[in-house]
Amino acid sequence: MLKTVGIEFPAMKAYEFPAQITSDGQLRLPEAALSQLNAEQVVRVIVLIPETTDSSEEQVWSMLAAEQFLAGYSAEDALYDTL
Repeated sequence: MLKTVGIEFPAMKAYEFPAQITSDGQLRLPEAALSQLNAEQVVRVIVLIPETTDSSEEQVWSMLAAEQFLAGYSAEDALYDTL
């Protein structure tokens, strides 16, 4: 159990998907994501937005770092995904 700022959270799964903020400030989730959630379920939300950058070099370094990180991942590592 994770304890953050006095609040305890049970072990959680993470789903990643694109979403859209509507003009009235609502977070619109894709139907595929909604099908994974139970109605009235409490969730934790982390919102990631693109950084404003003028540097294409920064994007190249980010992509390279991600490629190098994932290059170390092998099929045998999938065992840990089920724990």
